[in-house]
Amino acid sequence: MITCVGWIRRGVAKAVPDKVALSKEEIQEIIDEAKEKLREKEEEENGTEGGDGKQDEEVSKAKHKTKKSRDDDKDDENDEDEEISDLYDLAHYDSDEDVEGELMSGAGMAGVTYFASNKDDPYITLADPDRDEDEEEDFNIKPDDNLLVAGHVDEDLSSLEISVFNEEEGSQYVHHDIILEAFPLTIEWLDYDPEDTNKPANFVAVGTMEPYIDIWDIDLVDTMEPVVSLGRRKRKKSKKKSRNSEEGHSDAVLDLSWNHLVRNVLASASADHSAILWDLSQPKPVHALKHHKDKVQSLQWHPYESQSLLTGSFDKKAKVVDCRSPESNIKSWKFGAEVERVLWNHFSPYNFLISTEDGHVFCCDVRADGPVFTLKAHDNAIPGLALSSQVPGCLVTASADETVKVWDIQDNKPSFVASRNLQIGGILHTQCCPDSPFVFSFGGEKQGLRVVDFTESNLVRRQFASRQRLVPTTNKAPGAEAVEPAPEVPEPVESVEEVSPEPMEDETAAEAMAALSLGASMSSGHSKKKKKRKRRK
Repeated sequence: MITCVGWIRRGVAKAVPDKVALSKEEIQEIIDEAKEKLREKEEEENGTEGGDGKQDEEVSKAKHKTKKSRDDDKDDENDEDEEISDLYDLAHYDSDEDVEGELMSGAGMAGVTYFASNKDDPYITLADPDRDEDEEEDFNIKPDDNLLVAGHVDEDLSSLEISVFNEEEGSQYVHHDIILEAFPLTIEWLDYDPEDTNKPANFVAVGTMEPYIDIWDIDLVDTMEPVVSLGRRKRKKSKKKSRNSEEGHSDAVLDLSWNHLVRNVLASASADHSAILWDLSQPKPVHALKHHKDKVQSLQWHPYESQSLLTGSFDKKAKVVDCRSPESNIKSWKFGAEVERVLWNHFSPYNFLISTEDGHVFCCDVRADGPVFTLKAHDNAIPGLALSSQVPGCLVTASADETVKVWDIQDNKPSFVASRNLQIGGILHTQCCPDSPFVFSFGGEKQGLRVVDFTESNLVRRQFASRQRLVPTTNKAPGAEAVEPAPEVPEPVESVEEVSPEPMEDETAAEAMAALSLGASMSSGHSKKKKKRKRRK
């Protein structure tokens, strides 16, 4: 299952990623810490403290019955089975006495045994060979490579899967991954490093089923710890959940949005009914927005106005908040179903899009009270909503009904263009490549990450062939050049850069965020998969 996906534009990642070089002792220490965290989580989930004695007794009885059944089965084995068992030592296959690895269980790492060194792993009998030339080539990131960061869940194992995508070669492969402690729900790329604000970074913030946010360095391979964590790392052992936001959220983090103009600001949406503004330079929460009455499902900063935050909630409302006066300057829109996704139209700064649980898409104007248009796009919820990065009017919707649809919403007159079933189950997320206007990524309930180039569709090419391309400057990496026209589009025109406000200085941004403080003292808690390049189908 791919729960969330984020693109990283070309030229951002290091050409040769760094690798963590830890001693055996340091790795063992990290494993021990992770094991302790998972043990605490299991105790919370199973109600170890003050648990039901009767339930514990039933569990004990069940274990006893299972053991007795296994003993009876073993007595009935024939001689041939016993010989096979002796030959392969199957009787001790699951024994913990001979293997001293750390068995991880709980969120993110259930049933996975980790060793501080491959030398300690009894199932690895050969030393690691030197990386050959092909592996070295795949390890390095080329200037025309995009990175894709996906939240990947395989049974009880949760991870960030970092893939390399090259449009010209038509290749896509997994570069490395990062093990997560909890089920990932949202990913947001950012280039702000609190340790060195003048140097571009290649970080992703990850929201999970836990109330904290982890920020990871994508240029660092084999890392086992985030650069920084925002919020509480563990909950207090209490039957009653705390609603206090002084340390961050108290429930799952459902969405994240980084402010491109005020670079030290990150916004988070949570199941605790709040949205929090974080100052990454501290790092700490500076303001909790509690203007929704149910889970805040989605949020996004305005691409050109640094103070405007768009939020959508299970309370069937979308709101635009002026964060200079967040308690009073709020505008609200009411819909007929829960809001799934909110999205600013970066080609039309007054407009934003909303997708809902019942399959509708609404376009709203911040200057008007009602929607500009309403579109019945799908029969089920629409968790995937994305605009082309460079082609105005090109909208892609992805639904729990397993279909993807392309629409033309130019001039606020929506028209259907094309539809496709990707065979990945209910679709959970979609996003457009920042460098290629018709390349979109999709995450679904099965079959892993899928990347689709819609220029392969005659219907899409015909609809948008003559459409002028625009490159919003707020989404461009420093020094990035305008993207060339996509292939197979006749008579291409040069890209035009939108005019946008200059980013605020760091000191000014810090002062602006400090002004949002409620006056309360708010604090925060501070494996690698390698595959050869292979052709996309």
